[in-house]
This record gives sequence, structure tokens and C-alpha cells, in this order.
Amino acid sequence: MIIGLDISGGDFAPNANVLGALSAIDQLPEDVQIALIGKHNEITSVLEAEKYSGSRLIIVDAPEVITMHDHPTRAIPQKPNSSISIGFDLLSKGEIDSFASTGNTGAMLVGAIYKVNAIPGVIRPCITSILPKENGGNSVILDVGTNADCKADVLYQFAKLGSLYAKNVLGIDNPKVALLNIGEEESKGNLLTQSAYKIMKGTDDFNFTGNVEGRDMFNGKADVIVCDGFTGNVVLKQAEGIYSIMKKRGIQDEYFDRFNYENYGGTPILGVNSDVIIGHGISNDVAVKNMLVHAYDVASTKLTKKIKEAFK
Repeated sequence: MIIGLDISGGDFAPNANVLGALSAIDQLPEDVQIALIGKHNEITSVLEAEKYSGSRLIIVDAPEVITMHDHPTRAIPQKPNSSISIGFDLLSKGEIDSFASTGNTGAMLVGAIYKVNAIPGVIRPCITSILPKENGGNSVILDVGTNADCKADVLYQFAKLGSLYAKNVLGIDNPKVALLNIGEEESKGNLLTQSAYKIMKGTDDFNFTGNVEGRDMFNGKADVIVCDGFTGNVVLKQAEGIYSIMKKRGIQDEYFDRFNYENYGGTPILGVNSDVIIGHGISNDVAVKNMLVHAYDVASTKLTKKIKEAFK
């Protein structure tokens, strides 16, 4: 297996990305290689400084960089020699098995949709985030920003995608799927959540357990929490904000320490034809390492293949 890594993406590129890759190969099986995609001289300078002489890191020269300020839809065609563009070219040709980046999220989404394409039957690919459960384990929330406006059938598909991810990657048997709402009753919510409830109720595609309120997101009541991308992004940023405030105030707690983004590294784009992992722009080497390990977990479970089969 070869995992592609965008070396030029993120606030601490290229050092954090190369160092993260060096740490990841110590945790990954020996038959896994990492393709470092970025400026050749920047990559080699870090590897030389670390005195690396192994064969599990492959250097792919990509002299251009898509920055955080580049327009996502224009960046890939205008910068064909960028690390993101070349990464998606390699992924579409099957020369790498997955592609991970902490760079421009919009460009990664555009590349995933237009370079490797959405899986037939998937209306809108989406991204997820992990929510630690207070009683142990993790749940997943989706969408968290890709699709700010959704229709009921899109939320239905998010539930299906999230259930497959929770079962195959998180190892949760028969995951409990719930709709994020302002009340538990079927009649609560806006037109979107009311309509989504009606089509989720009684489905055989996943284990739908009804609505959950915001106070139930961390207590294990649901393994998969479904919402539109606007709502999900607010939830995600609020959780990150609470963790940051606690850290600044010197409050340490075993449970809240699990909210540290470094622990998870990145999240897959669900619903596209290959494994694409997006990491946080402020990722350090620890977060990059965990992103690569997660990329391996997603690829080794053949999640994309299982999603394709589910959407036939």
C-alpha cells in the first residue's frame, strides 16, 4: 500500500508533514510506503537533517503550491504541478491507494469530486468528525461543513455513509444512527429534519434510533449523528473552542483531552471513488502522523469498495 501525502499543505509545511511521515512509518506495517508529494529540495533537506536513509518514503516532486488563499475551483487547473493536483492525478491512476493533505480544504474537495468523482448514486459527498463519548469509544457526526444546505434525501445518504464508516473503520457493530434536532419527538424541528425523519423511520439501510438533542451528542446515545454541514460545522467549532478554553485555563481532564484534534489527524471524504483524507490546517507532526495512520485504517478496511456496493 502507498499513501500519498501533500507535503506543501498546512501552516507548518513542509517540516510538520515530513516529520509526521517519519513517525507514521514506525507505526504502519512494513509493506506500507508513503509518497511525499511536494518540492523535492524541501523534502530532502528535512530527511537529511533527520538522517533518514530508508526506502519506505518516496519523493514525488511537485514544484507548485496551492495556498489557503487560492480559489478552490480555479486552483487545480491553474496549478497542475501543485502537490494537490499531482496527488489526485496519482490517486486517479491508482499509483497511490489514498491521498492525505492538511492544505486547502476546498481544493481537496474539488479534486476529490472532479478528479476521482463521486460514487454513482451518492448525491453529495461529505466529511465527518469524531466526537468522543463520555463512557468510552467514539461517535461520528456528519456533515461538518461540505454541504451547508441539504435536502432530506441527502441527510438520508449521510446516515447511510456514516453508518458504513462507523461499522467498518470505528468497529461499531450495528451503529445507532440519530438525527440531530431540537427535540426528541418526531414532529420537532424544521422542515428539513421533519422530512428526513419520515424517510429514515423504518429503513433497513441503517439502524435509525430517532432524534437526539445537542446535550446527547457525547453520552453515547448515538454512534452516528446526522445533520447538515452548517449545523455540523458549528458543533465541531464549538467543541474545538471548549477544548481550547480549557487548555488556556490550565484545566486538564482525561475525557476532554480526547477532544484534541491531534489524536485524530484527519477525516475521510465519504462518497468519492477513492480514499481522500483531509487534515486540520494547523496540524503539527503528531496530527499528521495520526492522519496517515487513519488513512491506512480507512484503506485497509476497503471502506470505499463497501460504500460502492451499498450504493449500487
